[in-house]
Amino acid sequence: MKPLLSLFTALQSCRPSIPSTTTRTLTTMSESSKALVVDPFCFRQFESEESSKSYGGTVFSTSIHEFESIVNTHYDEKKLQDGYAPFCKHLFIENFTDGQVNVLEITPENEHCLRTKYEARNDKELPVLTRFFPKELVVSDDKPLPVAKYLDLILYSRDQINKENDAMEKETGEETAPWGIVSIKAQDVDFEIPMTPITSMRNALGKDQGGSGVTLDRDSYMEAYEYWNNHANIS
Repeated sequence: MKPLLSLFTALQSCRPSIPSTTTRTLTTMSESSKALVVDPFCFRQFESEESSKSYGGTVFSTSIHEFESIVNTHYDEKKLQDGYAPFCKHLFIENFTDGQVNVLEITPENEHCLRTKYEARNDKELPVLTRFFPKELVVSDDKPLPVAKYLDLILYSRDQINKENDAMEKETGEETAPWGIVSIKAQDVDFEIPMTPITSMRNALGKDQGGSGVTLDRDSYMEAYEYWNNHANIS
């Protein structure tokens, strides 16, 4: 019996030890290695957030945590497309949410439904004049908005987000993910729809007024005008 007992003891001593913190370490690494996070500016697009109740654009029923988990599985740096400035990128993915398109072409039949209002996206921005279709005037049970085919994730670099937060005296926080999702467009095409002309003008303002400090590009502005002269958001 002693030789067998000695053999068993020797075999046991050869087994590698597995630290009890392995699972926790893997989870922590997974969380900290996310490339994309939803920036607080974009919280208003999620139904779980109080700010979504007054937001006129696309609102998602998916939770922020679930949304981040799914979009990070689609992240590929090679698929990023340039935005209006070096710190801005676009990532186009197939729509996995219930998000509906929220842009309509302006026609003689619906033109009378257009409305305007002054609007600021937060209390730090200057209000600007916007044009839109009230949802209750153009959407009904008989004419629902279609679920979008794609999502355009508009990304800002961590450095730019920190600069804008500092300029507007907001807390920078401890987030380190390289990209923040600042806006999500639900649409039927997998390429960028021009931002509205007024958004281009607002972006050209200083960071302390809610802009990004990027000089207005006339060609891009005119491209936006050509599109939005005949389209309007649904709000």
